[in-house]
Amino acid sequence: MIEVKDIHKSFGDAHILKGISATFEKGKTSLVIGQSGSGKTVFLKCLLGLFSPEQGSIVYDGKIYADLSDDERRDLRAKMGMVFQGSALFDSMTIQENVMFPLRMFTKQSKSEMEDRADFVLKRVNLEGAHHKMPSEASGGMQKRVAIARAIVNNPMYLFCDEPNSGLDPKTAIVIDNLIQEITDEYNITTVINSHDMNSVMEIGEKIVFLKDGLKAWEGSKETIFKTDNEVVTDFVYSSNLFKKVRRMYLDENE
Repeated sequence: MIEVKDIHKSFGDAHILKGISATFEKGKTSLVIGQSGSGKTVFLKCLLGLFSPEQGSIVYDGKIYADLSDDERRDLRAKMGMVFQGSALFDSMTIQENVMFPLRMFTKQSKSEMEDRADFVLKRVNLEGAHHKMPSEASGGMQKRVAIARAIVNNPMYLFCDEPNSGLDPKTAIVIDNLIQEITDEYNITTVINSHDMNSVMEIGEKIVFLKDGLKAWEGSKETIFKTDNEVVTDFVYSSNLFKKVRRMYLDENE
């Protein structure tokens, strides 16, 4: 579980996060949504420990990040997996070498142990036989699956994803959503996803935190988001005719 308590983050005169509090539970996929400039990326980087809030605290399973020693922070980071927006694979490494990279950083496993672990997670994301391919030989969907394999290779307690469906066609995006959901359930991970994709919200949004101008404007689930009268949320969610129709159908079915 991750508990965020009243965090503030500024850069110069720009106050980006303005007292956000939220709880992200173990074994659930939580989505942070909002328009560009809402503070989503800064918020995720605070959760990763890349930015330090000037006020408030972030607590990982009872441990306050700001109170940890350098060694304890390194140990905590070893328990975090990250899927970057552009996959961020190393072009000069094979897919297997990319997946093994966190093991080289954070463990003392032998080469054969790392290869066995990489083989296991590549099978888990349905990429058997892709070990020796280069990233340039993989499709966008395959690259995302490699990024997920790399993120879970070290058995993380926390999984963070930044726009994991960016650049993917709708069918492949659903595959990636479902894979993240399955892995979260299977390994009981605390998963936090930055997204602007409403399809992802409706597929896997067990918890949704909506940010607006650095504030938490709304919090709920994929079921309750259809019922809210919060105008800020409805303007964002139902900006397309498709979701207006979906909401109408949902409300009609549940009246």
